[in-house]
Amino acid sequence: MTEITRVPLLPIAKGSLTKLWIGALVAVAAGGGLAWATSLTHQKLDQGVQVVTLHKGTGGSPAASDIALVNYRGTLPDGTVFDQGQQKPFQVDAVIPGFSVALQKMQKQGRYLVHIPSKMAYGIEGTQGIPGNTDLDFEVELLEFRTRAEVMQMMQQQQMMQQMQQMQSQGGAGHGAPGAGAPPPQGPQGAE
Repeated sequence: MTEITRVPLLPIAKGSLTKLWIGALVAVAAGGGLAWATSLTHQKLDQGVQVVTLHKGTGGSPAASDIALVNYRGTLPDGTVFDQGQQKPFQVDAVIPGFSVALQKMQKQGRYLVHIPSKMAYGIEGTQGIPGNTDLDFEVELLEFRTRAEVMQMMQQQQMMQQMQQMQSQGGAGHGAPGAGAPPPQGPQGAE
């Protein structure tokens, strides 16, 4: 007959159970944070530009010649906001090179964090409010983008509508209701 070795269980010290639960919760939280961090898409682009996808968009990405409508906030390395805007249109190839490269990797309705090294931003010269050799960070939401031709067509349609409205309002100014602008009718003269 085989003998089973018994290991006596010692009583749990006071407070140890609480420490065990706290340790388990910390491990679960750390695992959740790691899972979240690995679910983000990190892209390293031309000359050190980095794009982190916070919320994946849909559809294609804008081309260099397209017009993009974005919400954005730009910060310096110390967290100072140097520029921000809501529903701002940008011609993709008419912004700083790092921003242009990043926009061309985004999708409609996506949210992104973008890091742009100084050489792809304002370089050694800097610009008003941004010192030379300063890396820039942006939070960007790409709302929509259109080709230049689509934007031009939309602008022409809008101009035509405005012209038609102006013509209608000008044409109607002197030709209002019948009798408008005429002196009020007078009663018979001499009658009381």
